[in-house]
Amino acid sequence: MVAPPADTASPEPAASGFGHYLAGLDLAGRKVVVVGGGSVAQRRLPNLVSVGADVHVIAIEATPAVESYPGITLHQRAYADGDLDGAWYAMACTDDLEVNAAVVAEAERRHTFCVRADDARYGTAVTPASGRHRDVQFGVLAGGDHKLSASLRAAISRALADGELAVEEAPHPPGVALVGGGPGDPDLITVRGLRLLMAADVVVADRLAPPALLAALGPQVEIIDAAKVPYGRAMKQEAINDVLVARAKEGKFVVRFKGGDPYVYGRGFEELQACVAAGVPVTVVPGITSPISVPASAGIPVTHRGVTHEVVIVSGHVAPDHPDSLVDWPALGKLRGTLVLMMAVERIDKFTAALLEGGRPADTPVALIENGSLPTQRLVRTDLAHAAQTAADENLKPPAIVVIGAVAGFTDADALIGG
Repeated sequence: MVAPPADTASPEPAASGFGHYLAGLDLAGRKVVVVGGGSVAQRRLPNLVSVGADVHVIAIEATPAVESYPGITLHQRAYADGDLDGAWYAMACTDDLEVNAAVVAEAERRHTFCVRADDARYGTAVTPASGRHRDVQFGVLAGGDHKLSASLRAAISRALADGELAVEEAPHPPGVALVGGGPGDPDLITVRGLRLLMAADVVVADRLAPPALLAALGPQVEIIDAAKVPYGRAMKQEAINDVLVARAKEGKFVVRFKGGDPYVYGRGFEELQACVAAGVPVTVVPGITSPISVPASAGIPVTHRGVTHEVVIVSGHVAPDHPDSLVDWPALGKLRGTLVLMMAVERIDKFTAALLEGGRPADTPVALIENGSLPTQRLVRTDLAHAAQTAADENLKPPAIVVIGAVAGFTDADALIGG
């Protein structure tokens, strides 16, 4: 351990494990000074900005991420005594021991709590390894042993997520959340989506919503299969809208749980409109959308430098010659980039014929991906001229995604040589 210089002496370091008082700081609108613009400072910024702190970073040099970080004020110069004027909290995050000691010394004089990143024992505050579970925040201190505190945080997070450590929480306020569950793998839901799903009183679920996540819900949660919502005199979507509104008005927190993203062929905006019209609070949680993530799970990037500059996602819900079709198929046939067809298996012969007629070359690579991101995922490669016959020969079944374009021909060998 390197002690601070004599002219900036700090008190003796706190006894390990017993020297810190845990507290939550309200930093919203209050000045926080971070001295240093490297990777250590970079890791501290998200939490500071997220709580609304007035963050000032002082650094001779800053990483590109720090330079462009939104919500901070960057002073690109050396630290000088007086920089902590008006600060409620400070962090010394440089790789210069003397500068860090000087920052702590100024903070001592101003009665400002200060974290010293290079040796936490010589600061007057320490940053805990923090985590979040639903609406609960927690922090772990281990007397400056960062590896131990991070390990304990991970263990607590796992125990909370698995239900081994139960937390009694206040009921979520009534309303509706439109939650995208991702492409199918239950691990690919967003953190916020999972948190709201676990807080639901009622879940109205689509067929493609990850079933493993539904199975994890408690017996008190009412699960409604959207495919089995009675039609009555209304269309199916209208019936779903009615269920969302009715359950929310009963005082329930309702999650409309979908595969992919609610706003990518998920009719999410129609459901939002119904909730708003009925005066029901509604939250939209984006999901990892399958036209991008499923090709990725099969090793196919939908864009690649020097190969394709556009991605077009197309619904295969109606055929090219159907009067309800809104797609300009001749224009798509002239494009050179990537096409991703959704819900296209049953009419793939008509779509490929329209693209060929529009001028897309017959040897354009095509990838057919069934059950994307799941253990049963299957990838079949072909070209545009043979895609329909290949889909029939391989007995391709929904859910499946069709990727058309040069990137659909990428293989592991291409990855090895840089594409």
